[in-house]
Amino acid sequence: MDYESGFSTPKAKRTKLSMNNFLLAYQSLGVVYGDLSISPIFVYSNIFSGKLKLSEDDTEVFGVLSLVFWTLTLIALLKYIVIVLGADDHGEGGVFALYSRVCRNSKLGLIETPIAAYEHFPVYEFQTPYEENRTSLMIKGFFEKHQRSRIVLFLIVLLGTSMFIGDGVLTPTMSVLSAVSGLRVKVPGLHENYTVAISCFILVGLFKLQHYGTHRVGFLFGPLLISWLGCLSMMGIYNIFKWNPAIIQALSPYYIYKFFKVVGIDGWSSLGGIVLCITGAEAMFADLGHFSKLSLRIAFSALVFPSLLLAYMGEAAFLSKHKEDSQMSFYRSIPESIYWPVYIIATLATIVASQPMISAIFSIISQCRALNCFPRVKIIHTSNHVHGQIYIPEINWLLMLLCIFVTIGFKDTTAIGNAYENYFMKQ
Repeated sequence: MDYESGFSTPKAKRTKLSMNNFLLAYQSLGVVYGDLSISPIFVYSNIFSGKLKLSEDDTEVFGVLSLVFWTLTLIALLKYIVIVLGADDHGEGGVFALYSRVCRNSKLGLIETPIAAYEHFPVYEFQTPYEENRTSLMIKGFFEKHQRSRIVLFLIVLLGTSMFIGDGVLTPTMSVLSAVSGLRVKVPGLHENYTVAISCFILVGLFKLQHYGTHRVGFLFGPLLISWLGCLSMMGIYNIFKWNPAIIQALSPYYIYKFFKVVGIDGWSSLGGIVLCITGAEAMFADLGHFSKLSLRIAFSALVFPSLLLAYMGEAAFLSKHKEDSQMSFYRSIPESIYWPVYIIATLATIVASQPMISAIFSIISQCRALNCFPRVKIIHTSNHVHGQIYIPEINWLLMLLCIFVTIGFKDTTAIGNAYENYFMKQ
């Protein structure tokens, strides 16, 4: 079997794999980056839903945009794209992949890592151990000598995995509800029960698509997300030049300092809303087994990051001149002539946005099962080319039911946003 996932291969296949990386980059847009890409819909509305209010001198708008920009840059770009993607376990990502890698190279594990299961794959070859420095040897020795520390480490891994799965329940609900709520801009009297019913219908359709596999879903969702990112970019450029070209100054970290100096404690409370701009960033690492490191880096750096930056800048420019629209700033910032086309694309994009966490949960459950930390479930490999692309029916339907229950229970994106904020602040 040929594993087209960016690992070391014979020279004869380099050209083919180079093209495959671009193909995987295209597929990753519809599978990995959907959640991250729809964040502009609800970030500003959640930030300004609490005590933080907008003043006439635009201090809050510039400060929040600066915080969003540097959060995206430092967490999504620097942490995940540059650093974390390099810490894979034979092409697999996620908390358990890191734990498995650590256990295989030391005596830290409470359970035996099933190395034998990988020996028939040509890509699973042991690398020459790197030269360990004194600090790493001391840490390694401490964990090897104290069993309780290994138990604590294992419990932390389980806790991180559980929180990630919990995020996988909140993400589809938040994404779909945030799009459907845009109907209220044009239909103010629409009862929330209708938005909840429409959201549940969309969620059922999303989970019914999962059995087709990541590669087919990626090809289906890829054009949708490209269209969505194109809309974000064009709307961002339009709003920047129409409302406030000076908004580009907010990229300076000086405005973060000014923001906290002027706003005070209310500025710190807004940080929970700021982290919503990186919802789904963790899926870049967890979904690594479905793609390759290079393909994820190409897609994010060339398309996702620039589009998001333009979107946040454009929406901030609009907010600086329309402070009364802070609760629905994204939909209010859409030019009237293209509102419905953009709304339809936004709704479709929110369906795509749920995909990263679903695919990542399949991968993480598979890793848990391999380490005997999860009950036996049926795992279906949906691709003949990329081993990490899998589908787990029982998990899929369980996630669907949980998402529907959360949608019916919360009914509102602000309430889910608060749950999201609490989740991220605990990480």
